[in-house]
Amino acid sequence: MVAVITSSLTVPPESGRPFDDAHTAVCWAHDRFAGGVCVTASFGDATVAHVAHTAVPGIQITLLDTGYLFAETEWFADHLADRFGLNVRVVRPKPHLDRDIWVSDTDACCAARKVEPLQRALRGATAWVTGLRRSDSPSRRSTPLVHNDLMRSVVKINPLAGWTDNDVADYAAEHDLPKHPLADRGYSSIGCWPCTQPAADRSGRWADSSKTECGLHL
Repeated sequence: MVAVITSSLTVPPESGRPFDDAHTAVCWAHDRFAGGVCVTASFGDATVAHVAHTAVPGIQITLLDTGYLFAETEWFADHLADRFGLNVRVVRPKPHLDRDIWVSDTDACCAARKVEPLQRALRGATAWVTGLRRSDSPSRRSTPLVHNDLMRSVVKINPLAGWTDNDVADYAAEHDLPKHPLADRGYSSIGCWPCTQPAADRSGRWADSSKTECGLHL
């Protein structure tokens, strides 16, 4: 089934209150698409997982484990699941992939270790909730709260779309959310260990190359 936003589907407007908008967007997705919602979280921080779980307690949250996640990220996901009672599903790449493909072809690596697992994670889903923010990078500045993802044949909900770095920090303080262990070591954007360096923004991802996205959100 392909989920499409039509004139009969009322999309929640942005109020300018980021925390309220995020909660409303997740509740709207759950109410509108029932069991067809897939929430993904990279666990680079706790935000989208906590927002989704707070809005809809027990909602399943999917982690795409590429096989190259930092050990700290795997620990952090487990820690958050234990602390907040998160319902985390882990989806991994198909077995027998070339372990060193990232050395020569990062696009092929991302396709096999991120994009293909996402496709499997979204099977049967009609809505996809992500942690995308406009403030992440220039390529994400036009990220809408809700839109059709025609490539994935789902309605894509980005509850944190309007959040700034300060909003993330304020939300973490309000809810006493722990920080990723690498945050204090200069990592503000955390992906796979071969392609992530310490940096104040996403420039630490695929540094010294023109690549800015893994392919999940093109």
